[in-house]
Amino acid sequence: MTVGQGLMEAQSARFASVDPLLPSVAAPPEGDVITAALPDGTRVAGVLSRQVHDRRSPARLWSATEVWELTPLLGAACAAGMDALLRAWRKRLDLLGPAERDSACVLTWPSRDAEATRALLDHGLVPLTVIAVRQAPAPQVTGGAVIRRATPADLETVLTLALAELRYSSMVGSTVHRPDAVELKRRTLAERLAAGGPAWLAERDGIAVALAECAVVTSEPGNATSTRLPHGRWGYVNCVSVLPGARGVGLGRQLMAHAHRELQRLGTVGTYLYYNPPNPLSSVFWPRQGYRPLWTMWEVRPAGALR
Repeated sequence: MTVGQGLMEAQSARFASVDPLLPSVAAPPEGDVITAALPDGTRVAGVLSRQVHDRRSPARLWSATEVWELTPLLGAACAAGMDALLRAWRKRLDLLGPAERDSACVLTWPSRDAEATRALLDHGLVPLTVIAVRQAPAPQVTGGAVIRRATPADLETVLTLALAELRYSSMVGSTVHRPDAVELKRRTLAERLAAGGPAWLAERDGIAVALAECAVVTSEPGNATSTRLPHGRWGYVNCVSVLPGARGVGLGRQLMAHAHRELQRLGTVGTYLYYNPPNPLSSVFWPRQGYRPLWTMWEVRPAGALR
């Protein structure tokens, strides 16, 4: 058994003790291997990958352009192992030279592993995003809105609501409001609506005031989703937006109850989404809808600010 395999198996066992919903640790992606040693001789490792998003990539709306991502393999080690690996990461960045301003260091770790949190905070990383999951029957919620499926003919309406969410999120999370955001969003949403992606509009007096834009994703062996979620067919909540003047009256709750029922009807085992803990709206709304954090994405921008 190789050292890497041993670290993966030990880490899988620890993850299972922290949160039984976490999938087994998968082989890390291709990249540069970083290792570190603890005072007792225990060794930990990580794989560092670099990605530069193309200027026209929609990923630049929620990400820095240049991203350095570390996948830790700590085995059974926890806070001490994370601290040692982050120190080694900082040294590796020093060897690479100054980072671009539009850059970030990113690391994803189980949300319930509180022991690792201190090391992550001490090295300047911030919990900007969580992957949250929900596995519960859809509640029966009534309200004054009329909810209908969005179609390609609704593109401009959907775009307006999605951009409202993007502008707000850019103040309180990892989202970046790029100069070409309108065209990037229009192109992506047009493709999703044309493909029949599940999206719903809530209307009051015939005017759309809220959007839930979703997808159905399968977690199966070998694909990227399986590294984050148990195997099965999952509903993905990509964007929920309620216009400011329509907030606070239960419209979002009614819309999501409808979306949850429809996604369950499509045979999903649960739903998941990304939200920003610093967001004062989503950090309250989503737990009330039955979501709880599974993974936390820790980040520091620019990449050179890693301590």
